[in-house]
Amino acid sequence: MKIAVLAGGTFESERSVAAANDVIAALKEAEHEPELVMVDGGLVDTLLRSQPDVAINCLRGADGESGDIQDALEAANVPCVGSSAAVCRRAYDKAGLAEALQAYHNLTEDVTTAVTAQSLTLSRRAFEAWGAEAVLSQVESRISSGYPLCVKPASASAAQGVCRVENAEQLSEALHEALKLADRALVQQWVEGVELTVPVIGTGWNAFALPPVEIVPNAGWYDAAARATAGAVELHTPVRNASLSPSEPDAQAIRAEIERAVLEVYRALGMRDCGCIDLIWDGAQAIILEATANPNFAAEAPFAQAAKAAGLTLPNLLNELAESALDA
Repeated sequence: MKIAVLAGGTFESERSVAAANDVIAALKEAEHEPELVMVDGGLVDTLLRSQPDVAINCLRGADGESGDIQDALEAANVPCVGSSAAVCRRAYDKAGLAEALQAYHNLTEDVTTAVTAQSLTLSRRAFEAWGAEAVLSQVESRISSGYPLCVKPASASAAQGVCRVENAEQLSEALHEALKLADRALVQQWVEGVELTVPVIGTGWNAFALPPVEIVPNAGWYDAAARATAGAVELHTPVRNASLSPSEPDAQAIRAEIERAVLEVYRALGMRDCGCIDLIWDGAQAIILEATANPNFAAEAPFAQAAKAAGLTLPNLLNELAESALDA
């Protein structure tokens, strides 16, 4: 199969290309014909001329996750591994996650395991045109946990613009910074616990969670700097049972609950082929942070590490994903 591997872009271009090289090596091992395609102003023309059977998206940040590249691929009639443009946009919008989960609950009538952090959403326009700054004094009464709080752009990647704030002055500053990156920002309760990312493969009721990956920063919390710095975090794949509970049976039950919560989010958003769900186990429940419809396929990234822990090789996994995209 002739496969275009898209890389480059405007965000973390070098890491994008490194991931693409890992993907190309795996695809060659699976006896495909991968081609590195650097994304630029001539992308669609390149795709129309080369006519690949399938594309794999290794772009990072908004380039790869916002749905825009998926729109371009759909326009060029090139099937792409992963979710549709519409689903990517839905997953990229953190402000819509709670509503998507509620709609899923209403549709299935199942008792949902996944929960989201208590939050408020504020827009740039509300600040600029309607004096939303005045509402900041009410935040403590609206979010019962009080300070510290988490402020994040509603649409951003790799923890860009995410801040922990301890008081109203920091809250105002953090919101203005977050609104430089997106039209809307979230103010949420700050959640402490075991931070996890859980890759998922498959579609609909056939989707299943790979082993949860535990993320342990060497210092502080898992912020943008920690994500961008080699060696700043330790990954434990799968999550250590002792991190969830001192009781082995309880830890296994918690892990099963985490995986149920992850699949609820994946299905609620309509994701297909593959994705990652980030969450914190706070000792009582799985609090969902965000969903990524375009996971990082680099060999050392959580997705590939979780696949390896499940007994799946990257060549076999990418082969299955490419075939699924072609059949979609």
